Amino acid sequence: MKKWNMIIDVAECTNCNLCTLAAMDEYVGNEFPGYAAPMPKHGHQWIKILQKERGQMPMIDIAYVPTMCNHCDDAPCIKAATNGAIVKRDDGIVLIDPVKARGQKQLVDACPYGHIWWNEELGVPQAWPFDAHLIDQGWDKTRGALSCPTGAMKTVKLDDDEMARLAREENLDVIKPEINARPRVYYKNLWRYTTCFLGGSLSVERGGIIDCVEGARVRLLKDGATVAEILSDNYGDFKFDKLEPGSGRYSIEISAAGRAPKTVAVDLHDSLNLGEIRL
Repeated sequence: MKKWNMIIDVAECTNCNLCTLAAMDEYVGNEFPGYAAPMPKHGHQWIKILQKERGQMPMIDIAYVPTMCNHCDDAPCIKAATNGAIVKRDDGIVLIDPVKARGQKQLVDACPYGHIWWNEELGVPQAWPFDAHLIDQGWDKTRGALSCPTGAMKTVKLDDDEMARLAREENLDVIKPEINARPRVYYKNLWRYTTCFLGGSLSVERGGIIDCVEGARVRLLKDGATVAEILSDNYGDFKFDKLEPGSGRYSIEISAAGRAPKTVAVDLHDSLNLGEIRL
């Protein structure tokens, strides 16, 4: 059976927040019986965009990650619910019943992603319902996907085998895979948020003039083994990306024509710009 999934490309998200505003526009003050009680005007972010800045000037980048209810196939919130307050539909959508869930504040802590919100006024837990009331009217996209100007957010309906194949082919990841909740929200280029980089700029002095070093061979080593090897660009810059944060001691070996080789040792905790390295 085909089921609904969300695919988000972190590289395309610009933090415009239109998906967040679309969710608020749809649910604030609006009740959809069987799907959702009205969303409060303040305090809830059913679609919340995380932000991470990597590196130091001038070698720096920023990643934005829209997050929401993951509509997990093995959702911890369902196990914590009583009275059948949360159901998993055959099409993959997880719904919190706005009547049966009343008073069940424990469901807020049951979500490992922090995406069940407590409505104090109504005494009910709430989460983004994948716009199920619109899906059931024949919509093939959520309002967030429709509002996204860059196409970073897409809704797809595929059977599980097709979705697994797509995830492999496009290198899609999920948030917190280690908890095995089997979420249906997938991310492309999530490494821009979860990993770090190590970079710098190579220069030489010739006749009193400082110049960039293009085409220098730069090797990244850990425990004596080569992790990666690149050439510096026309600005003398090099950058090793997709490294594990807090992964410890690395060595950088630099070889440039007409210059003695140079080795730089560094402890990597988070993304690091080594700045200018004079050869």
